[in-house]
Amino acid sequence: MKVTSVRSHVLGYDMPELLGYSQQYYARRSAHLVEIETDEGLTGWGECFGPGPVALANKGIVEGVIAPLVIGSDPLDRDVIWHRAYNMMRDHGQKGMPLQALSGVDIALWDIAGKVAGLPLHKLIGGAHRDSVSAYGYGMMLRPEPAVELAARFTDEAEAIREMGFAATKMKIGLGPKDDIRLAEAVRRGIGDDFPFMADANHAYTTADAFEVGRGLEDLGAYWFEEPVAPEDLEGYAELRARLKVNISGGEAEFTRWGWRRLLEARGLDIAQPEVCALGGISEYLRVLALCHAHFTPVVNHVWGSAISVATNLHLLAAMPPLPGGLFPWEPMLEFDTTDNKFRDELLTEPLDIQGQLRRNHGRVRIPGGPGLGVEPDRDFIRQYKIA
Repeated sequence: MKVTSVRSHVLGYDMPELLGYSQQYYARRSAHLVEIETDEGLTGWGECFGPGPVALANKGIVEGVIAPLVIGSDPLDRDVIWHRAYNMMRDHGQKGMPLQALSGVDIALWDIAGKVAGLPLHKLIGGAHRDSVSAYGYGMMLRPEPAVELAARFTDEAEAIREMGFAATKMKIGLGPKDDIRLAEAVRRGIGDDFPFMADANHAYTTADAFEVGRGLEDLGAYWFEEPVAPEDLEGYAELRARLKVNISGGEAEFTRWGWRRLLEARGLDIAQPEVCALGGISEYLRVLALCHAHFTPVVNHVWGSAISVATNLHLLAAMPPLPGGLFPWEPMLEFDTTDNKFRDELLTEPLDIQGQLRRNHGRVRIPGGPGLGVEPDRDFIRQYKIA
């Protein structure tokens, strides 16, 4: 069997409202899918992390740089392909967009491998430790409005997310310490005292400001403080973890086993958040997961994208060993973005229907059971929303 084509599909549409986080506001939703075809009629699907113009640039890397290295290869030689592509690109970037592009290709190759074997992805990895997972609903995005109005909105939104059946919720922060604490107080009012919430700063702070926000989150009983400082500031992460009681999480902006080795050795994380569609795909994710467990660091995958990303992560969460083991082990959760996302909800011929599953299954989401990723995109939908 040989790979005959590697194609990118960049999708986009205008969102119903302007949303944002600490780094930007955005009005369009995008997704970058990778499709790999073989001479035996099997097709694999993957996804590359990176929105908007980044997706368009990554399409050039997928089709112009990586595809010539893959076409003609046996798709089951995915580790050979991974290292061939990485070694070719490493002089031009060991992080960022080259790895995002390689991630989508690698995921698609794993999808093909599962279809060849007739097994779901989690079986190829080694089996499922769980046949369903809980999920946390993330919303409370920033908007260009006064903080007092945003706080009232956050209270209502947080209450609604709890009522949807999620196990926890996550908010965005980054307006500045005082306003952020006000927003966190609003979320706590919405969910009550007994419901977990997390706050994501998207690396908006200096270490000093992060300490102020972190102490406020501690007082409110937040479960974790996500990306408090710049991803390069490993010393800042370590200082925050050593001196704050709230869990420090991060890692979505880290790439490959080599980057993750430095991050974990810095001892700056209570919870690791690898992004499989960015760090190098499933092949590299499994190496990073092993490093996280070697450093006794629990993992809650970062999930942002289409139904391809969600399906991939469901398999990875199923196959993730408990850390530590025992009768009542610490369990990972699926991250679920509750804002408008047609590429997650309408892309597939048979939708995952995460929110419907939560209602029907007492707050649990089942792991797909079909071969490979166990999902199939609707080509008519792709044609309708394709922009590149």
